[in-house]
Amino acid sequence: MEISRRQFSLLLGCTLLSPSLLATSKTNLFASAIKTEAGGYELLVIDQAGQTTLRHRLPARAHHIATHPHEPVLAAVGRRPETFIDVVDYRSKALIKRITSAAGQHFYGHAIYSPDGRWLISTENEIATGRGLIVIRDTADNYRVIKQFSSGGIGPHELKMMADEKTLVVANGGILTHPDKGREKLNLESMRPSLAYIDLHTGTLLEQAFMPDKHHQLSIRHFDVNQAGTAVIGLQYQGSKTDDVPLVAFHRQGQPLSLVRAPSVTNQAMKHYCGSARFDKSGSIAAISSPRGNLVTFWQADTQQFIASTLSRDGCGLAHTDHPEEFLISTGRGYCYRYNCQTQRKEKIKLSVPAHIAWDNHMSLLIS
Repeated sequence: MEISRRQFSLLLGCTLLSPSLLATSKTNLFASAIKTEAGGYELLVIDQAGQTTLRHRLPARAHHIATHPHEPVLAAVGRRPETFIDVVDYRSKALIKRITSAAGQHFYGHAIYSPDGRWLISTENEIATGRGLIVIRDTADNYRVIKQFSSGGIGPHELKMMADEKTLVVANGGILTHPDKGREKLNLESMRPSLAYIDLHTGTLLEQAFMPDKHHQLSIRHFDVNQAGTAVIGLQYQGSKTDDVPLVAFHRQGQPLSLVRAPSVTNQAMKHYCGSARFDKSGSIAAISSPRGNLVTFWQADTQQFIASTLSRDGCGLAHTDHPEEFLISTGRGYCYRYNCQTQRKEKIKLSVPAHIAWDNHMSLLIS
């Protein structure tokens, strides 16, 4: 049975599963928000042997898990339109804090910690107006909200921190929703996706790259940024199923969005939907997953050229390994693969996890 792409959240550091990577690893862990066989939701942490070290029950479904840069702390963010974030110590297994969004707001499923660990930064929705918000909470003051400001658009989703550690990059998907309407998309004719660069300290909108008018239904939701400041973006098209549109974009500050296509057959096979975007360790190769098309595509960052693709049934989760040009791919069917762009070899990795769990599309490595 196919598993919905946004049904669950996966943050997975798969480097430990490969014997070739174990020699260079410290103590690595996996963290994932999962759906259990019984239909409940949990935060799951797995050690380098693939054994479960934490199962924390969540009040509802989470989408993404933010990892603290210095402490054994994870923040499981409720999937839109949920109103919770569970902050958990994965060593002591204690719930540190269950954050509740302010009245009239809900989370969009993503958050990050600031590089110094002081702030938890989330994307949220102001329900009455549909305005996207960036909300900053103080980890040293029981996660009290210290400020919030506009995301620069509607439907903010994934967010990243630039290398200067003071500029946020936010994907404004452009899609208006309302909790009373479930996951119905309410503004497809007028949506205006953008990538916004925002000063973390002042909330000032520094720069904004909008999707060209003719492609205004290409939603910007998931992206990654490499060491050189280049963003790679996986797009989700909201228009006609018969349209032939580019599904990947690159961006650098001071420039317009650069839309790129895979070869025609591959572009069509992506089925208008990209689920995750990640750079390799070197930042030179980008991977874009298309779970509806059962494939992952690979792109050269400096030339913005398509390199290759690999089939991966319901594959969406991506993470880089310790080796340049190598990625981990997780699937909605419970598998994990290592893929090397040089050799174009895909190797299935053995996992030991609770039976019949389901995970999804965002992966990261925890080093304890």
